[in-house]
Amino acid sequence: MRRWDHLVERYLEELRARGLAAETITQATRELDRWGAWLKRRRPRVPLEAVGAEHVVGYIQGRAAFRSKATVSSILSTLRGMGGFLVRQEIWSSNPLRWMRGPRLDARSRLPRRIGRQAMTKVWTAAATRRRGYHRYLWVTILSVLYGTGLRRGELERLDLSDWDREQGTLTIDGRKTGQQRRVAVPETVWRCLEAYLPQRHNLLEGVGDTGQGALFVNQSGDRLRGTSISRAIRSLGEASGVGRITLHQFRHSCASDLLAEGVRLPEIQAMLGHQTIATTMRYLHVADPQLHEAVRRHPINEILPTGDPA
Repeated sequence: MRRWDHLVERYLEELRARGLAAETITQATRELDRWGAWLKRRRPRVPLEAVGAEHVVGYIQGRAAFRSKATVSSILSTLRGMGGFLVRQEIWSSNPLRWMRGPRLDARSRLPRRIGRQAMTKVWTAAATRRRGYHRYLWVTILSVLYGTGLRRGELERLDLSDWDREQGTLTIDGRKTGQQRRVAVPETVWRCLEAYLPQRHNLLEGVGDTGQGALFVNQSGDRLRGTSISRAIRSLGEASGVGRITLHQFRHSCASDLLAEGVRLPEIQAMLGHQTIATTMRYLHVADPQLHEAVRRHPINEILPTGDPA
């Protein structure tokens, strides 16, 4: 088991060197720990060099019970990566996971949930009435950036002050998730929120004796605001507003859905959200159903054919 732990740690070091997000590393660690414990319980004991496809299938069958396709695909991806590492270390002669295919995922099978206008207003009101003045500016600004630009959690967390261009009204988003950096223009309301927040941020950092902090969003201690803290605060705002459980990623869904509903073209939304393929963006099309009905009502055929029952 010690050998397994050592190999896992070396593999995780590779992932860290590739710049993967901390949450991804944590998930991989948990999955590989589970796999190692499962292998240890096999009787008779299976040497690591002798682990084959039948052992992998047996583990995945147990892990896949009552889990979603996305979860099973994530498990397979983690094990496949570790298998490739074991091949590079010449422990395995081949990777039995290389050709194993996970469940087919249809991006449209899980329709993204959005936050309605009324619920959105309630959440913003809850943020604007926080007791601490700095927190009011901070959370209203974060909500505006999330809904106004559709950023992912990691992208929001990693924003630096230097990423904000007030003259151009744009945020520069790193390419850690997508492999390609992008610049996103912000709506006027987001611009105003950011400009109102920045003096509060400066005063806070000056008060804690750290005016050199590069993070755009900082906590009460002046440190970079982490993604887990942002997620917890958003859940808290949902509960405080009476809306119920909401997640950070729902703001991204709401941004895309509402832009489509307003007639913004798919390629423009794809570029804004940083989707690598337009197929990912197309899953938001279902939200435009009411608008599609309105479009059908205005179809030119209605002007060509007379109203009423056909003869």
